[in-house]
Amino acid sequence: MMSIDQLMTEALALPDNLKIQLVEELLASLETVDEAVQAEWIAEAQRRRDEILSGTVQAIPGDEALAQARSLLG
Repeated sequence: MMSIDQLMTEALALPDNLKIQLVEELLASLETVDEAVQAEWIAEAQRRRDEILSGTVQAIPGDEALAQARSLLG
């Protein structure tokens, strides 16, 4: 079985459209997800995708993102 770190690394390496699909399916799998919260997360994922596609922000490799997150969390 894959560790959560391995899973995150692979998920972050996916193309944006597949990341959105993954987020949508994970949220749908949670029985207690509030519809409004789900809509907000989908909108956020789409906003981030649009920022990357427009060049407003630049994506970083998944391993670098995880290293930054771990550093911030201590």
